[in-house]
Amino acid sequence: MILLVSLPIGTPPQTQQMILDTGSQLSWIQCHKKFPRKPPPSSVFDPSLSSSFSVLPCNHPLCKPRIPDFTLPTSCDQNRLCHYSYFYADGTLAEGNLVREKITFSRSQSTPPLILGCAEESSDARGILGMNLGRLSFASQAKLTKFSYCVPTRQVRPGFTPTGSFYLGENPNSGGFRYISLLTFSQSQRMPNLDPLAYTVAMQGIRIGNQKLNIPISAFRPDPSGAGQTMIDSGSEFTYLVDEAYNKVREEVVRLVGPRLKKGYVYGGVSDMCFNGNAIEIGRLIGNMVFEFDKGVEIVVEKERVLADVGGGVHCVGIGRSEMLGGAASNIIGNFHQQNIWVEFDLANRRVGFGKADCSRSV
Repeated sequence: MILLVSLPIGTPPQTQQMILDTGSQLSWIQCHKKFPRKPPPSSVFDPSLSSSFSVLPCNHPLCKPRIPDFTLPTSCDQNRLCHYSYFYADGTLAEGNLVREKITFSRSQSTPPLILGCAEESSDARGILGMNLGRLSFASQAKLTKFSYCVPTRQVRPGFTPTGSFYLGENPNSGGFRYISLLTFSQSQRMPNLDPLAYTVAMQGIRIGNQKLNIPISAFRPDPSGAGQTMIDSGSEFTYLVDEAYNKVREEVVRLVGPRLKKGYVYGGVSDMCFNGNAIEIGRLIGNMVFEFDKGVEIVVEKERVLADVGGGVHCVGIGRSEMLGGAASNIIGNFHQQNIWVEFDLANRRVGFGKADCSRSV
């Protein structure tokens, strides 16, 4: 499941569908026409129709190759424009030119021109709204003090796409939110496997049913190399755990419903806790799953939603092994485990809040 927001970009605005991603920095829109099959023209941004569009020349400070804001160094293309390439953890790539463009919410409300990517090559027809703590993220450039979203439960009937909510700024529901502080890392603590721009929190443990799993807290914290941090990521579907934690979750699932496991089956190369058969019944046997944070804050995943439908009559516990993603292993709370809760990123106070919600009705 991906979280899509529609944003009015340019002057006059062209509505662009973008994937909300709290795990990455650069926002980019689709500006090219090179698709395997032609998308509807409206899904591609046409720079020639916007009076506020401009390109970043090669002499712009961001185009110095030493700038560490991108996964690959920026470069100068043959038109003397600043070229970027951005790799994502799942192996997808977007590349194109860096540009400036404003987001126009209404006649009286628009952002100043923000630096965005104008993708000429990408693996998805939609753009990305990068919302991490980096200085080039939409949240940082638009000087947001907070933003929040509510992920609806997955579609229950075919052809029905659920709609959630997305707030920039104050959320009228925030009175009931409970907050945990973000962990911050100083320059001197920068470790090779740490993502210092992620929303990193202090997870304390995991419960399944009434059973608190025997996972040391250190499994949820960065080790000396920086691997093992725990982050809240809207752009990741499943939750991923380091082996030390994943193995304990699997052990408990095997204890509860072992005979029903789909033998020798690994979903997407990351999850070997999958089942054929009645998902409701299996979920009932597993029970609620709870992610515990400091200050008694919890994300409770009800037993009815412990399993993800991965197609073909197969259901899997929505947790994968982060070691199988390639790159440094970390713990990632994905959007599957953010269904039906408000998740608020309070940037001014460096904290994340959670609140109960029925997200398909919260608009």
